[in-house]
Amino acid sequence: MSDREERKEPDFVVIDRRSSAGTAEASPTPPSPSPADPLPPQPAPRVDFAVLVHSFFVTALYHLGIAPDPETGQRASPNPTLARQNIDILELIEQKTRGNLSADEAGLLEGLLYEARMRFVEATKSSRE
Repeated sequence: MSDREERKEPDFVVIDRRSSAGTAEASPTPPSPSPADPLPPQPAPRVDFAVLVHSFFVTALYHLGIAPDPETGQRASPNPTLARQNIDILELIEQKTRGNLSADEAGLLEGLLYEARMRFVEATKSSRE
């Protein structure tokens, strides 16, 4: 066995280069956040059926160029293919959950689907003319 193994010396050395002017009890104050620092993380919102279907609905509106991007506030150029995909997802959710939703949930989904379909028709009608 080597000398190092017998004495159990660490493989690294820590050198404290802090000033000895301060007292051991004083703790450094954390730096104040600058305007460029990101905001502290916020707790994630509660996810339920209403949040799920609203998410697909708003995404469909975003891809139709109706709803702005939540981060930039800018509207996207219309992409009917992606808008249709989100409407299709809402239709799939409606089919797969039929009979398993509360009256409020079923009404919400039905209303959002109707609104998304109407907005899709309006947005794509102008591009066909």
